[in-house]
Amino acid sequence: MHLRPALFCLAVTVLAPLPAQAASGIFGFVDEDGVEHLSNVPDDKRYRLVLADRFEPARKALRAPRGVFALPYGQRPFHDSVMRASSDTGVDAKLLHAVISVESGYNQGAVSPKGATGLMQLLPSTARRYGTVNLLDPGENIRAGARYLRDLLAMFDNNVELALAAYNAGENAVIRYGRHLPPYAETRRYVPLVVAHYQRMGGR
Repeated sequence: MHLRPALFCLAVTVLAPLPAQAASGIFGFVDEDGVEHLSNVPDDKRYRLVLADRFEPARKALRAPRGVFALPYGQRPFHDSVMRASSDTGVDAKLLHAVISVESGYNQGAVSPKGATGLMQLLPSTARRYGTVNLLDPGENIRAGARYLRDLLAMFDNNVELALAAYNAGENAVIRYGRHLPPYAETRRYVPLVVAHYQRMGGR
């Protein structure tokens, strides 16, 4: 008996950033020929969500601010901790609030699948650089995140976009791509989103 090797095909639609009315996340389905289709525009009723876009809450907050996002930044949760960290590091308090808005939406207990933790979604390895032990403590988390951001701003000549790209993708990624924005889809969504929140609060 001869066995024929199975043939598996993968069809991926690579698309530009979504318009406001499009769905967020990655959707997929397997057609009758065994071809798996992945897209960020579910224009076929067979598509099902397979990977949610973690930035969608922050995008919604820009389109229609509600709850904490409708508050002036000075009235938002953890503002005292943000101000202390800003005073300690020189990093604009509005930029710290913008990072928190996108990273965790002010959820101090947020933990990502990769282990990034707390308000500023720091990895334990990054936190250890700054002597932080308890990333679920808002004050410690914000202080470590602010110090990391301070160092990234210094590393990239106070270029906010590059510092944010490094915060998201790592400083080595920004250096590897010639001190330019790395060509990572998540990073290219992340940076303008944080900047938009920053500008809405009066930054820059």
